[in-house]
Amino acid sequence: MSTVPRLFLDEALEEGREVAAAPAQAHYLGGVLRRAAGDPVLLFNGRDGEWSARIAGLKRDRASFVPERLTRPQTPGLDLRLLVAAVKRSAMEWIVEKATELGVGLVQPVFTRRSVAERVNTGRLEGIAREAAEQCERLTVPRLAEARPLHAALDAWDGTPLLVGDERREGPPLAAVLRGRALPLGWLVGPEGGFERAELDDLRCRTFVATAALGPRILRAETAAVAGLAVMQALAGDWNSDA
Repeated sequence: MSTVPRLFLDEALEEGREVAAAPAQAHYLGGVLRRAAGDPVLLFNGRDGEWSARIAGLKRDRASFVPERLTRPQTPGLDLRLLVAAVKRSAMEWIVEKATELGVGLVQPVFTRRSVAERVNTGRLEGIAREAAEQCERLTVPRLAEARPLHAALDAWDGTPLLVGDERREGPPLAAVLRGRALPLGWLVGPEGGFERAELDDLRCRTFVATAALGPRILRAETAAVAGLAVMQALAGDWNSDA
């Protein structure tokens, strides 16, 4: 038996209330998966839990669903945040996909002095986050913030502890920095060339910032992003949860 498609909708979900699909979702169901009216789907919106539903109608770029039964109640998303220097498009898309799988609640691209990308396509990244959330069975989709200069993102930060990957390996190991900590937490990863000294000095002046090293090897930005998030989930996140 084929896997039941799982779709994110920005619509209220309740028993018997018909909801419309996005045109791309209708095309995917009919043109790619060859589904038809009456076939089952799973729906979630980040607010009302996950619902078992049926396709009420499907024609070209139009489809609608009728939720029938709540399969999983809504649970709060994790307050685990990723700030990452803008990198090349393919690497940024991979970071967003993996950060979604790792439970991140916010992805904030930032521009640093050594950033290799001058713009970030937030709309496309939002789509990648939605697809990843559908695939990994999350009940929420992470928020993709508009890219902004690093100093502006730091000025707007709410004081949540922010751990910064120290490519110079001058800081203590990430596991040591995380000892005794719990979410909410943020993880900041710099560009391929690393932060400039002035940027590091600015970071160290912020009372909410702590630098942390990720071992003896130089990591690519995307590797550092995912490795750091995995360590944070293992030591301070929900990987030890029974949920």
